[in-house]
Amino acid sequence: MIFAGEEVLVIGHSALPKTDKLTVQRLYTGRAVSIGQQQVLPINLPTGNSVREDFLLTCMEQSEEQYTGYWLVRRYVGKGAPPQEMGSVDEVIKYVQATPGAIGYAPASKVPRGTNVIFRR
Repeated sequence: MIFAGEEVLVIGHSALPKTDKLTVQRLYTGRAVSIGQQQVLPINLPTGNSVREDFLLTCMEQSEEQYTGYWLVRRYVGKGAPPQEMGSVDEVIKYVQATPGAIGYAPASKVPRGTNVIFRR
């Protein structure tokens, strides 16, 4: 169960270094594709997911409508596609841990001990 106001952590594959909020924003808007020399593959939760909404508000500083609208325009002008979506927090965590370069986000209570937290607000 996710509690309102619970901290959402950005997690990364074990080889990725810690980063800052601006870099996370750039990765999730397609304006950056790497952290240092490491290629990055951001993963989103589906629209309507409360963890995604919290991530968008606290980290991206956007509403769902703003973020979706941004990607509609970006795709229309040929500037890429939004990050791949996974159906659940557990899927995101498993994928990030198993996939070099992958990043995602999850509520602090769901992140297993030893997971690489690359950004926390």
